[in-house]
Amino acid sequence: MTNPPHLLTLADLTVPQIRRLLNNAHALKNQSVPWLYPAGGLPPKRAKALRLPSQSLFNKSVAMLFSKRSTRTRVAAETSATLLGGRALFLGKEDIQLGVNETVRDSARVIGGMCQGIFARVGDHSEVEELAKYSPVPVVNALSSLWHPTQILADLMTLHQHSQLFGTPAPEAPFVPEHEQHEQHEQPQGNKHNKSLQKSKRPHAELPPLRPLTIAYVGDSANVLHDMLVTFPRFGHKMRVATPADKKYRAPDAVWDRVVELGCDKDIMWTDSPHKAVEGADVVVTDTWISMGQEAEAEQRYKDFAGFQVTEELCRVGGANPDWKFMHCLPRKQSEVDDEVFYGPRSLVFPEADNRKWTIMSVFDAVIGKWDLDGDRWSKEVIDPKTGRILPQQDA
Repeated sequence: MTNPPHLLTLADLTVPQIRRLLNNAHALKNQSVPWLYPAGGLPPKRAKALRLPSQSLFNKSVAMLFSKRSTRTRVAAETSATLLGGRALFLGKEDIQLGVNETVRDSARVIGGMCQGIFARVGDHSEVEELAKYSPVPVVNALSSLWHPTQILADLMTLHQHSQLFGTPAPEAPFVPEHEQHEQHEQPQGNKHNKSLQKSKRPHAELPPLRPLTIAYVGDSANVLHDMLVTFPRFGHKMRVATPADKKYRAPDAVWDRVVELGCDKDIMWTDSPHKAVEGADVVVTDTWISMGQEAEAEQRYKDFAGFQVTEELCRVGGANPDWKFMHCLPRKQSEVDDEVFYGPRSLVFPEADNRKWTIMSVFDAVIGKWDLDGDRWSKEVIDPKTGRILPQQDA
């Protein structure tokens, strides 16, 4: 068997691979949403036409190694694994021997011998790297000190789904949840489902296009920002980043080296002025100023981040685009963004949170279920139109 694919940061993926994950998430969402409505909630004809999303995790288990608390990542992983026909096993730091009486290397081999994938939310990034080094099955980074790839996939999906808010011309087939589509748009049955996402004839298989944006990040240089830095510029977006002047709030060398390697640095402007960062911004993003494990630094950090709260006034004075929108990965503290912005019409935070489910589902499907980030298997699968499961293929 070939070496398993891993996803530790979006810096390791090509733009086509990232696009495939996003389009797959979009398609999986459209296929899955009708199944989640109350029984009898769809017209009989619509209910009869439903088919299951990919069942690539059928009879498979994903080990969730979480050494840090989680709401969105945990719920998204457990529910999406179920939709893919599998099961996610939550293994907290008090539940297993990892790092206590057993090495990471031994734990990776044992867990990988029983489960078909590992979804790891860890402290130092070296922990997830070691898991990937010794695991016989795919390892996906659910969060580490350096990177948070599944969050940025959700951010990109959200921006594409709301592309009309940024003046992008509406596509011929704009995003509409499948349960709201008219009868004439019902998905065809049979082997037409077996085309790759780029060639799919299913309605809304691809996300709406998105014009190049100016994205301002105001806050600490942490894992969420790091995966933005290696991803957004490759999709044509420009980034303006504001962090306090102290060097400890800048991207660490390990991250910036990847930024430069990918040629993203030319589209990133770094400043210690929040007002300068939001100038011309279409989207304003912030994140926690105090990550887990930094509680002892709280007092100093609050002093350093004085003036960094995202408000209407900050963006007006700084010269943000009049129609700017706001994003935050959550959980949020009011010191980071006030209620007017967070709960107001500019906010995309809850659609962003919802999309954690669909992007993690896409990653589980491609990386753990199929071991395929390039779409090679997607175009070769034969799907049972009634169950949605992959059928055994006959040898040529």
